[in-house]
Amino acid sequence: MSAKKRSTPHPESGVTMEHLAAIAGVSTITVSRALRNSPLVTVETREKIRKIAEEQGYRFNVSARNLRLGRSHSVAVVVEMTPANDRPMSDPYPLELLGGITQELTTAGYSVVLTSMQLIDTPPVQGADGMILLGQGSHGEAVHRLQRSGLPLVIWGAPDANQPGIVVGSDNRKGGASVAERFIQQGRRKLLFIGDIDHAEVQERCAGFMEALGDQQHAVTILRPKAFTFEAGFDCMSTYLDKKDKTFDAVFAASDLLAMGAIRAITEADMTVPGQVSVIGYDDTPGAASFIPALTSVHQYLRDGGILLAKKILGLINEEAVESEVLQTMLVVRQT
Repeated sequence: MSAKKRSTPHPESGVTMEHLAAIAGVSTITVSRALRNSPLVTVETREKIRKIAEEQGYRFNVSARNLRLGRSHSVAVVVEMTPANDRPMSDPYPLELLGGITQELTTAGYSVVLTSMQLIDTPPVQGADGMILLGQGSHGEAVHRLQRSGLPLVIWGAPDANQPGIVVGSDNRKGGASVAERFIQQGRRKLLFIGDIDHAEVQERCAGFMEALGDQQHAVTILRPKAFTFEAGFDCMSTYLDKKDKTFDAVFAASDLLAMGAIRAITEADMTVPGQVSVIGYDDTPGAASFIPALTSVHQYLRDGGILLAKKILGLINEEAVESEVLQTMLVVRQT
């Protein structure tokens, strides 16, 4: 069977480097190096991979040509989230991550090209030496799209066995488990989880939460708003409160904004927090401490994560061995 027949082209922009690697019987990084004329790959292997790429209609982009001539000494940081009035870009996520990234990259002599998913095909992004993606998107869609660029890529999120790549993120399972342990200590029995589990990080938080509950996980109801905003938390909880026979005494929300919105809906329904309902959020944003009542939340070390993301992408650009890494989390107990 020919290489062309064995490949499964992507409907938008052709095969990915993973497809080329499978056909050639090599690793994805070898394909990336071969397409960039790296001396770490033999001439024979380079020619073989280039021939396969041409047969499969692989799209050679501007960045690949630039890398054959020299580096741009820039890294594109792509923010997956869509800014909203109640979830602006000035929020700790992604601002703290960006602070750590910028500090590390500028120290290394690299400029940062900050952009969104809508602008990844523009020359400044395509001409970068590598990309950092903040947020994997629903079902990993953002990751799949950026991987097709052929640039070295590091992702902030949760590792996925079905999605190869270098990932830096918090220990979402442990974070979720710490929330379950807190509710068990409080004697809470009817639990809600609020978050879109189509996102890998949220799925991991929910999984850790469920596992730690053990036999009690059957008492969990999952609500799945499609945004991570205050409004989404409020609307989701209000809709649930409108239902008959709703009984719950604890809420774990996948972000602080979702948790704050849920609290507003709960209090407007004449229920008390934490008297009748305990609520825990995620991220430990500055707003969590100043919210009334002060929000208990899982802390993520976002600035440290940003520094790690930058170190990893620099390693990939320099063709060094790089591995994914997980940061610890910590439950910060306040009034809710």
